[in-house]
Amino acid sequence: MTIPSDTQSLILSRAATRPGNLALPLPEGLVGAAAKMVVGKMIARGWLEEVEANLRRGEPMWRETGDGHGTTLIATEAGIEPLAASAVASARRAKPRQAADQTPDETDTAKPVAIRAGTKQAHIIAMLQRPEGATVAEMVEATGWLAHTVRGCISGALKKKLGLPIKAEKVEGRGTVYRV
Repeated sequence: MTIPSDTQSLILSRAATRPGNLALPLPEGLVGAAAKMVVGKMIARGWLEEVEANLRRGEPMWRETGDGHGTTLIATEAGIEPLAASAVASARRAKPRQAADQTPDETDTAKPVAIRAGTKQAHIIAMLQRPEGATVAEMVEATGWLAHTVRGCISGALKKKLGLPIKAEKVEGRGTVYRV
């Protein structure tokens, strides 16, 4: 069973709370080609269905059919069913947040992850695992990336996606040093 993305889950969960499982309006900011792509995939998977809009009742319109009629989107039973599966999956992933003054437990360790050898990301991880750690400038020099790309890699790929516990500390004469 395919699990819906965050955007798809948002559309389906909102539809489940509306009368007639109406999927419109879409989330704010989801417009144009992005909206067409998301809705197209959801229709192809059978999660959404395009039906004739009842404009007299004020149903929002997804698109015009060309003959003066419009269509709207409704969530199907098959679309609402994956919500339970994604809720279970996200509940497994979710961890309670700790207050800023609390320290993580010793049992709170990172999951082992498979990292391709020889990539720039693997090189950055190796630099961060050294006892002396690495600064952004050192990682820029080693990878050839710009500083904002290195910082994005640290916060996005390493911390969020891989779940690595990155720590930053200011070191006299060196600046901010990052370590795993």
